[in-house]
Amino acid sequence: MSESSSHQSDVLVIGGGIHGLSTAFHLAQRGVNVRVIEAEYCGRHASGVNAGGVRTLGRHTPEIPLALSSRELWHELRQVLGDDGGFVPSGQLKLAESPAELQACRERVEHLQALGFSHEVLVDQQQVFEIIPTVAPHVVGGIWVKDDGYAVPYKAVTAFRRAAEKLGVPVHENSPAQRIEQTGNHWTVTTTGAMYRAEHLVVTAGAWAGELAAQVGEAVPVHPEGLMLMVTHRVAPFCAPVLGATGRALSFKQFANGTVVIGGKLMGSLDFPARHGEVDMARLGTSARTVTDLFPHLKHLGVNRVWAGVEAFTADDLPVIGASRKASNLSYSFGFCGSGFQMGPGTGRRLAQQILGEHSDISLDAFAIDRFNNGAAATPLMPLQHSSTIAQH
Repeated sequence: MSESSSHQSDVLVIGGGIHGLSTAFHLAQRGVNVRVIEAEYCGRHASGVNAGGVRTLGRHTPEIPLALSSRELWHELRQVLGDDGGFVPSGQLKLAESPAELQACRERVEHLQALGFSHEVLVDQQQVFEIIPTVAPHVVGGIWVKDDGYAVPYKAVTAFRRAAEKLGVPVHENSPAQRIEQTGNHWTVTTTGAMYRAEHLVVTAGAWAGELAAQVGEAVPVHPEGLMLMVTHRVAPFCAPVLGATGRALSFKQFANGTVVIGGKLMGSLDFPARHGEVDMARLGTSARTVTDLFPHLKHLGVNRVWAGVEAFTADDLPVIGASRKASNLSYSFGFCGSGFQMGPGTGRRLAQQILGEHSDISLDAFAIDRFNNGAAATPLMPLQHSSTIAQH
């Protein structure tokens, strides 16, 4: 490998999705020399092909503090990045379609209140119709989160990329990481066309992160899935908030241009070696029927396009976030199980804080990579020093 094809930095981030770019941005804000490599193009998979939900509603309990912290950043995105990423604070509403589902919602809200969380609010049938008058009359209530909303995935990813680049972060696309190796206090990452060296390595490679973690002996029960979305033709405005359902998979929103985006962890098929998610029209049809059950007037609305991306799912439905337990100066952020878009801004900030040795009240213990095989010895994370002697490029 020639000198011209070798790049050095304080921190190297593998993966140009919202988590990798957010981490790079927050590190660069603190004066760290950061570089990002991306296998295809930024936002190609999970970050760019999701439904755009900015959702704290329905989170697993360990995720809530991080999700709430991230939501604060979404509301401040224009001030922080100079671009709001298409964020709309529309609120999110999870619908209950039966008394049993409403009782489940009630128990959920009471449980969160007992833990000190008040962001999810139980609403009755009348309140639902005040929020969304056009929904089908069989809906009996639900859970409302007024400060949630949605954004435009490619706009949000691009906003973080541009903000990072303005701070001097180079982004190398079409550079898939093939091999990671630690020699002494430095990491070397080999791609098809270049070699990258850094003091600290951050793996945010989505469905491909597990393969890289395995190279340092940290096997994770993670598997890839193809996630699908569809967008309809334009229709007159009828739905302001983002909608979900208690008893069936649904993520539903109408954009300002009148189109309706329908998702909700819809699994397609997958050609993982080719890095390609495949659309399954039969499964999309099931989701479409859910939508027409809730909004019968959409029965004849045409679908404009469908698409799929690839995401990583873990065995316990929680992401891996934080320091390696096998190697020094190695951090992870992956396996968000189809729900990582909203957490990108806050997780990137929290991971940057950990890398720099800064204090945070938000614990990452629930997301530790060794939680699947308790008893593994932890390797301490050495805070990155701003006075690094690594050559600046």
